[in-house]
Amino acid sequence: MNNLEILEKAIGYDFKDKKLLIQALTHPSVCEKVDSRDFLGDYQRLEFLGDAVLQLVLSHKLYLMFPEFPEGRLTVTRTELVKRKTLAKLGKDLNLGSFLVLGHGAEKSGGRIRDSIISDAFEAIIGAIFLDGGYRAVKKCILSLFDKLIHESANSSSEVNPKGALQEILQAESQVPPEYSIVNIHGPEHDRTFECVVKHMGIELGRGSGKRKKEAETQAALVALQNIRKSKKL
Repeated sequence: MNNLEILEKAIGYDFKDKKLLIQALTHPSVCEKVDSRDFLGDYQRLEFLGDAVLQLVLSHKLYLMFPEFPEGRLTVTRTELVKRKTLAKLGKDLNLGSFLVLGHGAEKSGGRIRDSIISDAFEAIIGAIFLDGGYRAVKKCILSLFDKLIHESANSSSEVNPKGALQEILQAESQVPPEYSIVNIHGPEHDRTFECVVKHMGIELGRGSGKRKKEAETQAALVALQNIRKSKKL
């Protein structure tokens, strides 16, 4: 059994076109050192595709699994499943780092254990499976790989923390925390509604409202999480 077969067994999918799997494992740093005529390409385009496929499959699963969840709660749960830390953990469980094709610089800087590279390659593999076997095949793989995490979400008794989830996503890119501010108060004193804006480094991420300040902040965080996933800016 060669290295690719070992990885395929761990993933639970046998590629018809092995070149797709090789491409999904190839870091962009490699392209600087190879003859372009023989180069299959790096994983960046497959990563783009895999991200979208993951979003679709997991969104559908969560929609069916949690009929009582409103849109915001579904968004937060999905965000937890597809964040970098989660994907890197799944990739490390597959021993993905040992199969990566890295350039000298990425190899020397510890690329085989770096969360950002492993999570990118994980998404690229999902994209490669989709191209090689279609939606049914990739859906089967995703649900198998995420089965434990999805059921942990279903069985968790604790409430999802939108503000905590937002801060974790933002601080993966920057140490600057989000800022919440009440920008409007509507209604009579006995029945007020607070409007909150959450910003990061001066950029507005979302707005929310509620009967209490904390509720307004939570709603603003939920909207921000939705906007982040839609824009993919962070």
